[in-house]
Amino acid sequence: MICLSDHVAASPLAAYTSGVFVIAEAGVNHNGSTELALELVDVAAAAGADAVKFQTFRADSLAARSAKKAAYQQATTGAGESQHAMLRALELSPQAHRQIVERCRQRGIRFMSSPFDIDSLQFLVDDIGVDLLKLGSGEITNGPLLLAAACSGKPLILSSGMATLGDIERALAIVAWGLLNADGIPPESVWRATRIEPAAQAALAASVVLLHCTTEYPAPLEAVNLRAMATLAKAFGIATGYSDHTLGINVSIGATALGAVAIEKHFTLDRQLPGPDHRASLEPDELKRLVTAVREIEFALGQPRKQVTAAEYPNRAVARKSVVAATDIAAGEVFTTANLAIKRPGDGVDPCEIWRLLGTQSPRAYVADELIDP
Repeated sequence: MICLSDHVAASPLAAYTSGVFVIAEAGVNHNGSTELALELVDVAAAAGADAVKFQTFRADSLAARSAKKAAYQQATTGAGESQHAMLRALELSPQAHRQIVERCRQRGIRFMSSPFDIDSLQFLVDDIGVDLLKLGSGEITNGPLLLAAACSGKPLILSSGMATLGDIERALAIVAWGLLNADGIPPESVWRATRIEPAAQAALAASVVLLHCTTEYPAPLEAVNLRAMATLAKAFGIATGYSDHTLGINVSIGATALGAVAIEKHFTLDRQLPGPDHRASLEPDELKRLVTAVREIEFALGQPRKQVTAAEYPNRAVARKSVVAATDIAAGEVFTTANLAIKRPGDGVDPCEIWRLLGTQSPRAYVADELIDP
């Protein structure tokens, strides 16, 4: 099995957590209500997530009035209104953001939000003071936003749903340029070449986490392809995690076992609430089970060394075997396969030594089942 750690030595998220960075994705599951948003913060904090993440946008900047809803959005919110109208009802005001940030501070959980335009990004960085940025899969082709995120100086978590390796390579080239150059828009030939420079590769490894993702709500299991996380880590040499849109918690647990440095999962107060993302989200008790499972898996992963653990030592004598007398043996009698056996306990002669004993004389008398002396 390929492990992500085979390709990536460190994660930019190590400064924020000692283990897997769990992002409880509230998204737009507040339905435009500040009160619901604050309840979502409480649920994420109670579950033990590292961060709770919202979305920062203005419908006028995010979608044209002619933009259609995705099929899953039509199924959950109807086809009568436009995507723009749906999004307008899901906006959070600047004041709502500040209230949410304050609740996060009170509950001891990190606030995050995904911007969808440069003004929203600047608001999060300059006004709210976020210390981590997350861009959704739809922004991986949004060159100006990628560049602005890189130039902000904040570590960046980037989802890669719907993307090819070529899309990701181009996005990382733009980010690399922004990390190394605080201003200016270079010719395409320049920023495309930047990514392969050693300084750019080091900057990306120190600043970017790439999330494998399948952009469908819910994502079918046959479309998940968790092994792609290792492909991304090998291709780009940066820390890799998983943004999970499947139902339940099993796939996130699997991603953790494969070495994901971050897990992102949508959650809601109630899957029956109206809105585009509730049906594909975890409810509060499920979110808590997910965080517990992730912590147990990351703890169990331990170190790559194969060694006898302290917990195992007392059991070696009980579970292993030794060479014993199969029958009574007289002093001077020749050891044979008939008068020797291999039985528990394991604190005598190693069974692999039995061939050395065969054909030699017993130095003393033994009774049946007595351990042969070393």
